[in-house]
Amino acid sequence: MQVQANPAYAAGQMAKAFVTAGVHEDEATRRRAEKRLRQWEKVVAGMADGGLTIGSRTPVQGLPAWVTPEVVRGGFATGDAAAGGPLEEYELRAARRAEIDPDRRELFRYHLSDVGLADLYALLDSGCYEILVPEEAALLVVAWLVRAGDRAFALELLATIGPFTDRLRMLPRPAAAPPGDASLAYRETVGQVAARIGVRSPKPAIEAMNEALAVWNPFADELLAHWLETVEDGRVGVVEPDDWRRRGTELLARHRRLAAEHPLCGKHRDPKGNPAILRTALEDTLKGRRRSGLLQHAVDAMVAKRGLPGSPEHAELRRVQAEVAARPTHHALAQIMLARLSGLPQDTGTPSIEPLIKPITEDEARRTGAVPGAPLPEPLRAIVSNALQAPIGTLVERGVVPSAEVLAELVPQLVASTTALSYQDEALRTLMASAYRAFRNRRSLLLLNLESQVRFEELPWVQAVSAYRRRGGASADDARTALTRLGELTIQGFPGTIMPNPLIREMAVLVRQAGMDVPLVEELAADIFMGTFSDKFAKAARLAADVLEGSLYERYYGVDFAAVRALDDGRANLRRFRPAVSSEGFDALCLRRAALPPDGGWVVRNGMVIEQAQILTTHNLAALVHPIGVDPSPGWDDLARRAFTATRSLVAKVHNNPSPRSTIKDAAYAWRQTLFFLSLCGLKEQIGVTAWIQDELDRQPDHVVDRLDPVVTGLRHVLVGGSLDDGSAPTARRFLGWQANGHWMRETPSR
Repeated sequence: MQVQANPAYAAGQMAKAFVTAGVHEDEATRRRAEKRLRQWEKVVAGMADGGLTIGSRTPVQGLPAWVTPEVVRGGFATGDAAAGGPLEEYELRAARRAEIDPDRRELFRYHLSDVGLADLYALLDSGCYEILVPEEAALLVVAWLVRAGDRAFALELLATIGPFTDRLRMLPRPAAAPPGDASLAYRETVGQVAARIGVRSPKPAIEAMNEALAVWNPFADELLAHWLETVEDGRVGVVEPDDWRRRGTELLARHRRLAAEHPLCGKHRDPKGNPAILRTALEDTLKGRRRSGLLQHAVDAMVAKRGLPGSPEHAELRRVQAEVAARPTHHALAQIMLARLSGLPQDTGTPSIEPLIKPITEDEARRTGAVPGAPLPEPLRAIVSNALQAPIGTLVERGVVPSAEVLAELVPQLVASTTALSYQDEALRTLMASAYRAFRNRRSLLLLNLESQVRFEELPWVQAVSAYRRRGGASADDARTALTRLGELTIQGFPGTIMPNPLIREMAVLVRQAGMDVPLVEELAADIFMGTFSDKFAKAARLAADVLEGSLYERYYGVDFAAVRALDDGRANLRRFRPAVSSEGFDALCLRRAALPPDGGWVVRNGMVIEQAQILTTHNLAALVHPIGVDPSPGWDDLARRAFTATRSLVAKVHNNPSPRSTIKDAAYAWRQTLFFLSLCGLKEQIGVTAWIQDELDRQPDHVVDRLDPVVTGLRHVLVGGSLDDGSAPTARRFLGWQANGHWMRETPSR
């Protein structure tokens, strides 16, 4: 049975965009919502007239799978091609230089002429081009094949892409410089970092506070001191020393000047405030009017609060306030950072951030009023660190990559360089690396019925040069080394965190390049689960059996890995790039282990089945150990401790959480990784880590102890040979992330 996407989701997203575009107070947000509204209108119309088949790997009628579709939230294609739309400025410039009509088909034909090919050869040799969508690599591949003398493959490629040359950009963008070292990565370019810092505007509240400290507090002190000259027997205004009125007139004139020059702070204008009472009383006295009766109270209150002007305690207070006011604001410090960034190339990262985050220099201090040698604020340094260009391992170690999700964003740069190494020709290596990076910017489609995402190898221009790839040997060794290193970075950097799907896809590319047969499985979404798993899940479970049979993990989760080995392989699938087949045995095993109740929401029921698949496959952890060969330098016991720390932190967030489902699910992921890492330790280490876990738990708040104590009790029971299925440990619980009719961890525990 073929399952179709629900058009109500698209209609709901269109309605949300309509409301935001109409009522949101921020203009930029309204513009973005208007763009989303137009996109969702296309989605709804396409689903209605049959032009779109959401859930298929070829969702747009008339466009083959290799064309990059425009995709919006949820994986819905709009019907437009990402490489389509009006001609861009660089295409218009190319048409003007060639003296041809601004038309994509004419531009394509021009670049097949001798003059046009010569332009493409120059780009190939210099590397000074940029590819943002994969289609922009097509003409360069044609040129490379022609120059290599392979006209047969060039003609075959032209026959495939020819019908789309009027709609798609197939010309690369010129760039000022060739790409840098492909083995290095960065989170943001220098220009992107500068743009983030540049939007930091002065904060009115901070500016007003500094004005009060530096200008209006000292002026209030002068007013108070002026009135204190008139005190006799504790009463204000009894005597007037010589020159008192003239100096009072000068004070009032200076107030008018200061008010014009420093308008941010309005406290001095508050008629009920003590400084305003003193100033108004002075004006009345000088004009011969009756003074306010509040003058005496204002003077007494100011003296009682801060002491006499010039007294030690008063002087110390004003000294501290002056120091605070003299500190440069974050806006001023941001200008220092922007000046430092301006001297660097803006379209790439920087190999060193130390010159950018060094303390403030003498020259910078003179320009901004900052203290020479003062450090820049940590928030600024953290933003700038995103531009550091270094090996991914270095970025993880330095905290520039804070999560597995961010790691997944950077890994395509690593895989692109590894992919390129399989080509002998240098120009082709650069081209394929650029094409791969552009391909990884392609947003994933919503796929149903076990269909798979388009692979890089399916792009016609990649297939056209596949014969020029080296198979095996050093190329495969490079891929395997990169795969092992990436696996170590993942589990050492982020133990207790499930591997995100984009990271798994990149690992799968390296697996193929290494010539290995390792099934890597994605995390499935419970709300679109079709009730069946592709056959690679069964393969991954059998691989996990090789690693974990007889282990603590097997006993804790009640898995019979001997039975897992006997699972069927699924029906043979001989068609390349087609939907995968399912394994009926694996489906049945997951369903049986989930023990679904007769009632409960369908999303939760799907989640319970998916979780059993993750337990059986270890969600790729076993594959990393064998055959990939990950061997973490801190040791498996260290990873077990850190995974439990993640578990404990997540469980702490369940307390008073009105919607804790995702938190409980993530905590169960972390606990499962704790069990996996612990299972790879020796018995002595297992006992030691379990004791450490208990000690850590004992130091936690009551609500964490009450929720995790049954879980740790279950671990100890299994460690000494017990079972969680025979009722021999009534206070123990097997921690699973999904449970029908409300998870037991949601309940507020009582001592």
